[in-house]
Amino acid sequence: MKPFLGIMLLFVSITVSATERWDIFEIELKGPKVENPFTEIWVQAEFQFKNFRYHVDGFYDGNQTYKIRFMPEHVGKWTYVIKSNSPEMSGKTGKFRCTPATPNNHGPVSVRDTFHFKYADSTPFYVLGTTAYAWIHQKEERIKETLNTLEQEAFNKIRMTVMPKYYGRYVSNEPDLYPFEGSLESGWDRTRFNVEFFKHLEKQVGELRKRNVEADIIIFHPYDKDSWGFSKGTIEENVFYLKYLVARLASYRNVWWSMANEYDVMHKPESEWETYFKELVANDPYQHLKSIHNGKSWYNHSNPWITHLSVQTPYLEKTQTWRETYHKPVINDEFVYEGNVPFDWGNLTPEETVNRFWTIYCRGGYASHGETYVHPENILWWAKGGKLYGESPKRLRFLAQIMKEAPEKGLTPIHTQWNKETYLYKEQDYFLFYYGNSQQASARLKLAKDKKYSVEIIDAWNMTIEKLQDEYSGTVEIPLPQRPYMAVRAMAQ
Repeated sequence: MKPFLGIMLLFVSITVSATERWDIFEIELKGPKVENPFTEIWVQAEFQFKNFRYHVDGFYDGNQTYKIRFMPEHVGKWTYVIKSNSPEMSGKTGKFRCTPATPNNHGPVSVRDTFHFKYADSTPFYVLGTTAYAWIHQKEERIKETLNTLEQEAFNKIRMTVMPKYYGRYVSNEPDLYPFEGSLESGWDRTRFNVEFFKHLEKQVGELRKRNVEADIIIFHPYDKDSWGFSKGTIEENVFYLKYLVARLASYRNVWWSMANEYDVMHKPESEWETYFKELVANDPYQHLKSIHNGKSWYNHSNPWITHLSVQTPYLEKTQTWRETYHKPVINDEFVYEGNVPFDWGNLTPEETVNRFWTIYCRGGYASHGETYVHPENILWWAKGGKLYGESPKRLRFLAQIMKEAPEKGLTPIHTQWNKETYLYKEQDYFLFYYGNSQQASARLKLAKDKKYSVEIIDAWNMTIEKLQDEYSGTVEIPLPQRPYMAVRAMAQ
């Protein structure tokens, strides 16, 4: 850190204002002119509500402007004091009132009941994820198209990278904005951030927030272009970037942190990832959800900073074991994508995509979608966003409704030594059996003898629910239409 030099007149408007719960209260300050404001000036605020105190780092936003953003979690009167190594900013005080959240604002998502998720207002959150890694690094027309698509679909979480991505023919475009000052020709100055790049990023996170879509922010990834070199930073450079990113984005209620996509492909030692996670924990006042995504190797998800598993695997039968091993929610964020590209990670049929979603859910986890259909301009949703062409999204919306109709608490996946059956149950009151791609002519159910159940036959592909007229008890056999993707739901009356 360089010594502070120079003094300028500070202009700051400290007034009593109102911000709704889980929204963003922002302080804007004018600071001194220095050679490198990113390294020479620090600013933070201490916010207080009754006995609650939050320490929030500010950030440089260009044009001698510093900002501090805060997401209030309690309704009522807040006060704050600013601290800085700039004498003109340090010591300033202010207050604001936090008002109740509006109906569309449920707050940030956190873990509930060990294996599931909820919003801060206790509304259950059922993960229905999708992936469009580099959608914010496309032209404005494509970005708007992506947001419009998300408005029309049921996806409520999107995996997205901060840094641009390079992956051969499918995403090789130069972005309009780069994260650091400098150029391709002269190199990048990792002590100076491109403010416009980060303004663009947070604008899109804000657009997702309007649509109640969680932004699963991928902080690091290995799919870098040699001329960029963004994945090759030193530990000090990466920590500097991480802290700036958190200062800008942590106040957005819809942020999740994914430390890396395919972290093991980056060939960093475990100690380095531990350093980044500890910095993330120390700098995020709100403790947003945190994960790390694997390629071939397996991260130690028992580490305390991991809130949930974000895994890549087609081996769905391991879902229950991971729940029981780590006692955390399991999200299979990449079980192979729906599409037809000539690579084993992107050519599932839509039927198999839906089948895997149902299987993962009925084994106690959640899943994320991606789409990789060959396109004449190589515009694949999984990389660039845009439009969806596959047949799975509307059927995943149907699954989302099934999730919401299930009991909120006590839902458990069956896990036997054979581990062949796939169903969820709540004691003897609720059962959701899923039969995958089998073609059985009937379903044999073992229900409680002393209870009566209504039974429904669900077609996961055709999105139909047929309620049977009779009531059932004990061991019964229910006729099925002898086609794949069937489920049976039994509920005690």
